[in-house]
Amino acid sequence: TWQVWTIYMVFATNLSEEQVLKQACPSCDATQLCSCSSMGLDFIPPGLTGKITMLNLAYNKIKHIRSQDLQQAVNLRILLLQSNKISSIDEDSFHSLGKLELLDLSNNSLAHLSPVWFGHLFSLQHLHLQGNSYRDLGESPPFSSLRNLSSLHLGNPWFSAIRQGNFEGIELLDKLWIDGSRLVQYEPESLKSIKKINHMIINLRNTKVFSAIVRDLLHSVTWLEVREIKLQIEKKSLVQNSTLPFRIRKLTFKDAWFTDRYVSRILVLLKEITSLQELESIDCVLEGKGAWNTEEIASSGQSFVETVSIINITIPNFHLFFDLEGLESQLKNLKRLTIVSSRVFMVPCNIAKHFSSLVYVDFHDNLLVNNRLNETICEGAWPSLQTLNLSQNSLKSLKQTTNSVSRLPTLINLDISQNKFGEIPDVCEWPKNLKYLNLSSTQIPKLTTCIPSTLEVLDVSANNLKEFGLQLPFLKELYLAKNQLKTLPGAAPVPNLVALSVRRNKLNSFSREEFEGMQVGAVHLSLMECHRSLVVSAICVLVFLVILILVAVGYKYHAVWYLRMTWAWLQAKRKPKRAPPKDICYDAFVSYSENDSDWVENTMVQELEQACPPFRLCLHKRDFVPGKWIVDNIIDSIEKSHKTLFVLSEHFVQSEWCKYELDFSHFRLFDENNDAAILVLLEPIQSEAIPKRFCKLRKIMNTKTYLEWPPGEEQQKIFWENLKGALKS
Repeated sequence: TWQVWTIYMVFATNLSEEQVLKQACPSCDATQLCSCSSMGLDFIPPGLTGKITMLNLAYNKIKHIRSQDLQQAVNLRILLLQSNKISSIDEDSFHSLGKLELLDLSNNSLAHLSPVWFGHLFSLQHLHLQGNSYRDLGESPPFSSLRNLSSLHLGNPWFSAIRQGNFEGIELLDKLWIDGSRLVQYEPESLKSIKKINHMIINLRNTKVFSAIVRDLLHSVTWLEVREIKLQIEKKSLVQNSTLPFRIRKLTFKDAWFTDRYVSRILVLLKEITSLQELESIDCVLEGKGAWNTEEIASSGQSFVETVSIINITIPNFHLFFDLEGLESQLKNLKRLTIVSSRVFMVPCNIAKHFSSLVYVDFHDNLLVNNRLNETICEGAWPSLQTLNLSQNSLKSLKQTTNSVSRLPTLINLDISQNKFGEIPDVCEWPKNLKYLNLSSTQIPKLTTCIPSTLEVLDVSANNLKEFGLQLPFLKELYLAKNQLKTLPGAAPVPNLVALSVRRNKLNSFSREEFEGMQVGAVHLSLMECHRSLVVSAICVLVFLVILILVAVGYKYHAVWYLRMTWAWLQAKRKPKRAPPKDICYDAFVSYSENDSDWVENTMVQELEQACPPFRLCLHKRDFVPGKWIVDNIIDSIEKSHKTLFVLSEHFVQSEWCKYELDFSHFRLFDENNDAAILVLLEPIQSEAIPKRFCKLRKIMNTKTYLEWPPGEEQQKIFWENLKGALKS
């Protein structure tokens, strides 16, 4: 009776947990994706199972994560817990989440970070911890076990200190984002332990901390983005005895504040970073009028920067801004220049002439007018320019605009869209090599021979065009969307056209002439063009038959299984030869034949696991993870064991799985450390009986001592002592 009652209670408990889960999160009932965000929950609902791969509990009221809350969710890949009220987490709350790839704990109330939380998250790639209340990262390295981490976001308005060792264990990051707006303490070399960072973003206001961080990142970061900084004068060098070569390629300032004095100083300091190729400013403020120390800048040598982007800069006194005379020598190596949404109304002619290497200029969304454009593109200015974007300015005359750009002999791409031209002349002067022209949204009512015949791409979308009849023999792409066309353009005037966009017009009928090109007699059609459906059907049938044959052959000869085996073997070979000591779970993984299981399980296991101190053995029957592919079980067990113990016998040699265990272990065990393998001969066996492909194992049997199971009790005592000694070594 009590047994029935126990079974009933277990069943009732499981049923009640499932009901609670279904009520709290209806989406969890029949899907792997469990979305429970914004539901007012103050607890993690019970009943979470191994079928769930994504759990979203964001924007709730959860305060505490208990050990048992996520214990059964062993297949979880994504766990979203941001914007709750979490202030405490049990140390082993995440221990069962070995497959977790993304963990978001941002915007909670965590006052400290514990390394124990992340100790078993071996697959974690993305970790978000920003917006909590911790002031530092603690005494112990919190991320040392996260070997697969790709992106890390941390910090908050109270985060004030970074110390040496905080990032120990992290070697490579794609993205590191630190909210350090109140960061005042930075121990030198704290970030040096990270060997490579593709993109680092840091919110920072302290100039001294900025300089120290830059020095530590010279050899590791590729793109450094600094936000919210109010830069002050810093006299120390940014490289300070650092050795070449540097890695940093791009430096971005966003929401930063500059003065004229600091602009002069930072331009000098950045020249020391010889690897720096791109400089970017986004949404920044310049308190000044361009009164820079041009003598100091010029005397400090040539800049290595090739790309400069200035987006939405605010200059309160922009109407008083100087013309940057004296900086001409710093411009000759610049190749790409972007100044967008910054109220630029002119570039002085004497400055424009010194951009000798510039091939790309983007001035869209500024205040350029035609008479200022005429001075900006004076004779001899921008001599190498190939691409020019003047869209969304205040240009009013297409005639004057074309006269100005005709002075650019190498220009290929021109964008003058979103200017209010209104009219188009019959004849225009253009650069002789112009191939791309964007005249969209310019309010032109028609197209005339002003359009150059050299074009390969023409965009005249969003105008008032009612027809298109231009002769453009080289045109490949034509964009006519959002016009007033009632008929399609003829094919004869654009014989090389491959792309045509006519959406959102007033097309209501098509004439035969609109589809006529060359005469049918002059067209040579392939079999595919004449009988497309027949050819496609034949190809599909052929492909289907080939797939069917491959599936049949693969099924007969177990091809899929062998492919999985090969893939697992290749993955195993790429792994480190030794697992970290913290990952070792067993004293030995025991490889044996099923026919020898009686001796292994009833004799050896009892002797070793009941010893003092006991040994931890890994047996496939007992310790392999249920439901996991057996090859993965073998590889994981070998990696998590200090030794591998082979119980050799005639049965062992004939066992296929024993061969696979040898296959996955021999390259790891015998390449550099012969002592990692222990050979026990349960019965006499010749080394020649071992498969020839395990030549290293055969060699060891011929050259090294191994343990033989003796028949006598006295000798067996010596055998056990020797085996225990080998396991301890």
